[in-house]
Amino acid sequence: MPIFHYKGYKTDGTQAAGTIEADGLQDALANIKALGVYPKDISALREKGKSWFSVKSDDALLPYLTRQLSTLLSAGVPLIDALRSLSEENTGFWRSVLVAIRENVSAGASLSRALEAHSGLFPDFYVSMVSAGEQSGTLDKVLIRVADFLEKQASLRAKLRTAMIYPIFMASVGFVVLSFLFTFVVPKIVRIFENSKSALPFITVVLIAISNLFVNYWWLLVIIAVALILAARRLRQRHGRFLDAMRLKLPGNVLQSLYFGRFARTLGFLIGGGLPMIKALELSAKATGNIVIEEKIMQAAQGVAEGARLSTSLGGFPPVLLQLISTGEKSGTLVEILGKAADSYEEDFERRVQRALSLLEPSMILIMGLLVGFIVLAVLLPMFQLNQLVK
Repeated sequence: MPIFHYKGYKTDGTQAAGTIEADGLQDALANIKALGVYPKDISALREKGKSWFSVKSDDALLPYLTRQLSTLLSAGVPLIDALRSLSEENTGFWRSVLVAIRENVSAGASLSRALEAHSGLFPDFYVSMVSAGEQSGTLDKVLIRVADFLEKQASLRAKLRTAMIYPIFMASVGFVVLSFLFTFVVPKIVRIFENSKSALPFITVVLIAISNLFVNYWWLLVIIAVALILAARRLRQRHGRFLDAMRLKLPGNVLQSLYFGRFARTLGFLIGGGLPMIKALELSAKATGNIVIEEKIMQAAQGVAEGARLSTSLGGFPPVLLQLISTGEKSGTLVEILGKAADSYEEDFERRVQRALSLLEPSMILIMGLLVGFIVLAVLLPMFQLNQLVK
């Protein structure tokens, strides 16, 4: 439940201040006046337990809430009552969001305008689709399409995360094991060789140096890791376009299928929802996740605004996709063809990811084997030398 901080005056003229929990601003005003305080300033505080992580984890609720709202509206429930039902069914952060949206709608704002106040939770395409549904009188049908689209996108992201779990797990375990070996096991073994006066093999000298680095300068490794993370973020901020261009040139064209699939899926979804072509292209450009492709789509939007066809304006796009778009434009089935193109690109992306992972897994095992072999060889070679000296 939202928390409000208030300042005001009591009936005897003394100042009063405090905090109060309420379903919304109007409810908070009523509760404050019931305490005998006439508020002169009231503001919402961050809700208890709300954090960046909780907002991110609750994003999975958006498709469900959208579908529930569509069901209520299609059953003839008024919008304000539907929002009230959803707010009463949910708790925590999303309850306060739904209460705020309901209050804005009750005050006379449209649903799309109320959603704009929470742009961090509701993407631009979401607000635009709701606005189109309000104008056409088909809000319940549009919300169903939005829910389907959000679930499709969430499913694709979930598949990608699932595919990356194993290699990330393997890399993490490998790092922990090697750190343990270099920090605790290797120093005890190489202490025998350090006390010997015989010359050590170069590979053993390297092993001792690495072990000393982990034992005596572990803090330096932590600083280097943090510095690399910060440098990567800064590089992304300053040279994002260059990095996105490099992503398009990765071996196997893995990410190209992802970007073009996002474009086709989003554009078909937005056009099918009643948005004008120019607006749909602008929103689709932002949804791709690649600055280079976004620029090409925006150039195509300018060409379409000047009267050109979409298929001839999309420079640098795959010929197959352009041919499909051209066929859809001529036959009037652009939405259906874009959906089929998106399915094809998403399936191709999943195949390419699986193929890349099938090569990555044995590569990681090979690297781990080489590192373990390096340690074993660095330990055994001086032992053989000591054995020869004894003989």
